[in-house]
Amino acid sequence: MTREHLDVIVVGAGLSGIAAGYYLKTQSPTRTFTILEGREAIGGTWDLFRYPGVRSDSDMYTLGYTFNPWHSDKAIADGESILNYIRDTADKFHLTKKIRFNHRVVGASWSTDEGRWTVDVQHGDDTFQMTCNFLMMCTGYYRYSEGYTPEFEGIENFQGQVIHPQKWDESLDYEGKKVVVIGSGATAVTLVPAMAEKAQHVTMLQRSPTYIVSMPAEDPVNQALKKALPKKLAYRITRWKAILFSMFNFYLARWSPDTVKNSIIDMAREELPDDFDVDKHLTPTYNPWDQRLCLVPDSDLFTAISEKRADIVTDHIAHFTENGIQLQSGTHLDADIVVTATGLIVKIMDGVQVTVDGEKIRIGDTMSYKGALYSNIPNLASAFGYTNASWTLKAELICEYVCRILNHMTDHDLDKVVAELDVENAQGDAILDFTSGYVQRALDELPVQGTERPWKVYQNYLLDVRAFRHADINDGTLTFSRTPQNTPTPQDDNRVPAMGD
Repeated sequence: MTREHLDVIVVGAGLSGIAAGYYLKTQSPTRTFTILEGREAIGGTWDLFRYPGVRSDSDMYTLGYTFNPWHSDKAIADGESILNYIRDTADKFHLTKKIRFNHRVVGASWSTDEGRWTVDVQHGDDTFQMTCNFLMMCTGYYRYSEGYTPEFEGIENFQGQVIHPQKWDESLDYEGKKVVVIGSGATAVTLVPAMAEKAQHVTMLQRSPTYIVSMPAEDPVNQALKKALPKKLAYRITRWKAILFSMFNFYLARWSPDTVKNSIIDMAREELPDDFDVDKHLTPTYNPWDQRLCLVPDSDLFTAISEKRADIVTDHIAHFTENGIQLQSGTHLDADIVVTATGLIVKIMDGVQVTVDGEKIRIGDTMSYKGALYSNIPNLASAFGYTNASWTLKAELICEYVCRILNHMTDHDLDKVVAELDVENAQGDAILDFTSGYVQRALDELPVQGTERPWKVYQNYLLDVRAFRHADINDGTLTFSRTPQNTPTPQDDNRVPAMGD
């Protein structure tokens, strides 16, 4: 049986996968490609998560694409709007027809002799293989099939309903019910005010506080600019304002953490009643940006607390009871429904087994090259976004960069690229310096980073613009070559010599 062969296979049809398709189509138009999506729909995260209030946790002017600007007034958008935006983008640039739904990639094997990847694909009950020269992984950073839920003593005794946001049942009726949301991250602070609109009462139960920052759901600066300037110019200014403002806040937090910490806590204190214990419930023990900040649009969480529709309890769970949760402090929380907003399971490439010349590769044993390629794995890149800014900012840069690499290989009649790790860079540091539980649980499975370029990963958009768009492709670390069996005959060899050729 003949295997279908393509120049590039993109895995995943979420934000990153659609970006990859766009750049392949516009910047490497001679390459054949398809997008394999394991689920039945476009959207990735934004199609998967359906819990109440689901929304962006960064501004849409940077989460949206540069090639299809986000022109809505919503700076913080709801999940359905984001999903429609991704779908509309795919349709607008004729990418939907490039997607093969319910095609889940489970393995990928590189052959140096053949100069290509063999990709194992599950489609329904069938498993088949495709081949490609380059593999672009746009699978996000967590396992889609399940979220993280700790073991809770006595949970089997609880007579109410327990649900994880990643497996939300849209038929769940919580109107007039007592709800406990376990967690304090972005999902929890989204769920609490949304469910509090119908529930009798919602309690956010956290072991420790998180930094929570309120911002307008609609950007007043953008609204003013749109009235005074042409739409495209207003968008560009708004986008760069968002980029520079987030960078300023991040580095200010690094330079003067106490200043930023006190500012965030003081802003929360002003939003809440005098009897709310801000020191206990909203004052973390870590510095800002040691974990990702949580955004709440138009102070919706603080409003729900002020109106007594919701509250925050900081404590540890002793065990579940038939009708709620017993805390270590002795307090009992009555509940009809418990939502375990307890995090994600970080999984690079969605657990796809990568093999190079018969050797199974463990991604945790590799080093990240510019946050895009992996040491000693040929012709493979993955789109991985920022931890301190929107995902799409870096994902787009990586997709553009992959096209630069592909075009370089075309121009010089080459078909293989690998980031070769030398001995001096063999030791590295954790690629993510977050203290968040979901990151710490996964450190052993994540690639490491080096101590200097190009192996060091910078959470800095301006540095990455230079590294991805303007730096020389032939930087002395990337090694380009041609598969011997595909080498042109001398009379057909009109290629331009590459460095070291």
